[in-house]
Amino acid sequence: MANAHHPLPKFLTIQEVADHLAVSAKTVRRLISRGDLPRHKLGRQVRISERDFRDFVAIRRGF
Repeated sequence: MANAHHPLPKFLTIQEVADHLAVSAKTVRRLISRGDLPRHKLGRQVRISERDFRDFVAIRRGF
């Protein structure tokens, strides 16, 4: 159970990340394969934490 000091992280699907970036799901999978975007495997599901996604966007904002 999450407490007020350490809430559970939220996770996004590959398609949700693709939609946010206005790219294809295939592009997101490439970013994951190259190690540019961390992913979490939950069973057979692949998810990206919101925090990792925000960090990814922030790092690339300067390009």
